[in-house]
Amino acid sequence: METDKQKISHFQLGVLFFVYMTGSSIINIPGPLIGKAGNGAWISLLVSGALGYMMLMMLLFLHNRFPGLNYVEYSRKLVGNVMTVVIGLLAISFILQEQSGIVMDVGLFMVSSMLRETPIYVFTILVFLVAALTARAGLEVMARMFTLIMLLTSFFIIVILLLAIPDYNPLQLLPVLPKGLKPVLHGAYFTFGFPYSEVFLFGMLIPFVERSQRKRVPKALMLSLGLNIFTLCMATICSIMVFGAYAGDRPYVLFNMARLVEFQEVIQRIESIIGMSLILGSYMKVTVTLYVLSLFVSGLFGLKESSAIVMPLALAGFLMGLVTFDGATQWGSFIMSIHPLWTGAAYLLPLLLLTIVAAFRKPESSA
Repeated sequence: METDKQKISHFQLGVLFFVYMTGSSIINIPGPLIGKAGNGAWISLLVSGALGYMMLMMLLFLHNRFPGLNYVEYSRKLVGNVMTVVIGLLAISFILQEQSGIVMDVGLFMVSSMLRETPIYVFTILVFLVAALTARAGLEVMARMFTLIMLLTSFFIIVILLLAIPDYNPLQLLPVLPKGLKPVLHGAYFTFGFPYSEVFLFGMLIPFVERSQRKRVPKALMLSLGLNIFTLCMATICSIMVFGAYAGDRPYVLFNMARLVEFQEVIQRIESIIGMSLILGSYMKVTVTLYVLSLFVSGLFGLKESSAIVMPLALAGFLMGLVTFDGATQWGSFIMSIHPLWTGAAYLLPLLLLTIVAAFRKPESSA
């Protein structure tokens, strides 16, 4: 098994979880979410975050019932090989689209905000190449590297939010629900699809934690998810206080906020920091996605070495990005409408099925 070769600590798993859930979402979520839910956008995050917690609790329940096994392995025990292949192929189809979409976000950001004349595939192929090389290096390398990058990008974003304090107007936060609950529920639907349904993928990574530290996994993951919800809420609230209702018209609202930051005529035009944070966050997120996808495919089809298929899967994601999405408008429409439905069918419903079946089965002995 792959988990026999690499082990990480519960803290490193928590870091990977926070990185994965926060990565590109802190840059991409606030603007479109405010456009959907208005001043109640932060409430949408609390609702979708609660659904994310529900999925996390189901994963932890299954991990407790089948310690040492990943999602594919305990799925075979619960519903058999045929059903596992069916729901597994559905999940793989979405993970392929997901990794492609994460990298497309980087490309769309670069060609719309920074390097307008450069073809989008120049950015996407570079991100996929670096992510594939990192995924091939293994989970231990990813955990150590991403801890440092997470601290760096978090520092950048905190600096931006603090330096923007003079531009904050708390009155922009009112009224909270000018159009009732419906926009808030639309926002929760959107943010459940991205990022909170993606909690599902960590069902493949929990078994990599050292056996002696597995009891600490629930606390680490729950704290990481709570910190993610808090971080996204703060970024969204700060965006509303700066731009008000116009924040919804800005797809990369933190990038635009960074453009306004000035301090003693010394610190100006630091939006490139946010651009770098988006690239680094997306790089970390797609690396984890690619690694989980290789584990999923190898586990489903009985391949011995998941690292051998990382490069072909990255190439598939790159090609999907070229032919699937035709510009930012089409991509935004897909994320808002189809993405949450697809992720519900590929992630939530199979996980709910396995949880219900496991609840009526006698506990398995420890692996």
